[in-house]
Amino acid sequence: MSQDTQFFWDGAREHRLLIQRCTGCGVLRHPPGPLCPSCHGFDWETVRASGRGTVTSFVVQHHPPAPGFEGPAPIVLVELEEGVRLVSNFDGAITDLGIGALVEVFFLDQEEGWTLPQFRRVPGSVSSGPGT
Repeated sequence: MSQDTQFFWDGAREHRLLIQRCTGCGVLRHPPGPLCPSCHGFDWETVRASGRGTVTSFVVQHHPPAPGFEGPAPIVLVELEEGVRLVSNFDGAITDLGIGALVEVFFLDQEEGWTLPQFRRVPGSVSSGPGT
């Protein structure tokens, strides 16, 4: 956690997915940073994201085992409806995971005081298996 990401983790603790937006040009950016890559402005605000998006890529981590996870750990790159991308964990069967899968954020509170945004398939969305 840093000054640039504090808002993100505070929002997650409140079960809100916050994205940084430049007040100069309106560009959304993630990961957060001190400088807008578009207009080079320093002023920004946060906006609450819908938390819905599409899986654009994924990997299933088998080794080394990830602490706190049983078995393989699916990791997704999600393009949110707002147009920014996030890397996160996927909660669900690996067979439900595929490029183009519709997902939504949920928040997992950790014993250590952290809250992690993670993604799961949107209920009712159709799955035709891995890679689709």
